[in-house]
Amino acid sequence: MAQTALLLQEMGYAVSGSDASLHPPTDRLLQDGDIVVKEGYDASHLSPPPDLVVIGNAVSRGNSEVEAVLDNAIPYLSLPGLIEEALLGKKRSAVVAGTHGKTTTASLLAWLLFSGGLDPSFLVGGMALNFERGYRLGKGRWTVLEGDEYDSAFFDKGPKFLHYRPQIVIMTSIEYDHADIYQDLGAVKSAFNQLLDIIPKKGILIANTDDGVVRDMVSAAPCSVETFGTAGRWSHKGVKVTSEGTAFRLQQGSEGGA
Repeated sequence: MAQTALLLQEMGYAVSGSDASLHPPTDRLLQDGDIVVKEGYDASHLSPPPDLVVIGNAVSRGNSEVEAVLDNAIPYLSLPGLIEEALLGKKRSAVVAGTHGKTTTASLLAWLLFSGGLDPSFLVGGMALNFERGYRLGKGRWTVLEGDEYDSAFFDKGPKFLHYRPQIVIMTSIEYDHADIYQDLGAVKSAFNQLLDIIPKKGILIANTDDGVVRDMVSAAPCSVETFGTAGRWSHKGVKVTSEGTAFRLQQGSEGGA
């Protein structure tokens, strides 16, 4: 939510908010970005009425500001709904999904596209160290999004990534998680299958086939599939870890190199 608020302000919107409490590093990020966040929830925070209220999944019916939004017919969206409406537009999205590794992989992808001169936008839940922030508004056609499988809001119970209209999906790993909303691994897999269902035929799924669940699911993809991992079409060789970072050779197939 904080990274999105900062991104929207950079796009020219006037942004303010409410939260139960603020903690590092979010409080510093918002303060440095001159975004006012009032601590606690109160209907008076919505006076005068804003053009739009973004309701996070941490609040529900009974929250004083939620009730004020509904009583006064103030337009509202979930956070993923806002991202779809305000950020995607005519851009093409690359969504990084999986139980683990989303923030890191999405940050690396954004850096690769940026280094390649494609001037991407991106939005992730953490701090991408190469950019010193978790968001960027680029002029290029690609937007990189961290695709979370958790639900979106009390009125929007589907996974967040279903709002992101992916042209490319990178799937890192799938295991049982979020026991508060998913009954078992089968329910988690069902959510990711919904993501596969909205990749266009001309899109691409990039799948980590070292993960057994991901490997079993790729056959359901309606698009081209590229695999990576020790037994994937793309694999890494000659890994070297030094104080300056990690280096490796990317290899296609059993014999080729890159």
